[in-house]
Amino acid sequence: MINHVRYDESQLTFSFVKSSGPGGQNVNKVSTACELRYNIVNDVIISHFIKNRLMILAKNRLSKDGFLIIQGNEYRTQEQNKQAVLNRLYGLLQQAKIIPKRRVSTKPTKSSVEKRVSEKKQRSVLKNFRKDVFE
Repeated sequence: MINHVRYDESQLTFSFVKSSGPGGQNVNKVSTACELRYNIVNDVIISHFIKNRLMILAKNRLSKDGFLIIQGNEYRTQEQNKQAVLNRLYGLLQQAKIIPKRRVSTKPTKSSVEKRVSEKKQRSVLKNFRKDVFE
């Protein structure tokens, strides 16, 4: 089985903007923060299953046009930020490739139900002892 996911690199667009945070004058001069825009909808290489999973996993990063937007500004150089953003995209694609296991619904065992009920009764008795009884 192949461990990597292929995607259409022509659907990637990079833009570089001024980064925020500490750094003195250099922050105001150099555009080091990287923004990756990946057009999921128009990518013909990845399967529909991976597209759908990716849209579910990264729904907060999706634009209305179907672009996945990933931003990176943790490093001081453009190249490192670009690589970090690509690594994040690759990680999302790897995660989208994995088929989630279906949960098998189970009932609690009889003993666990009895244990829970008895603990509730004990707690109730303890709280009743705390009450001030006026007669």
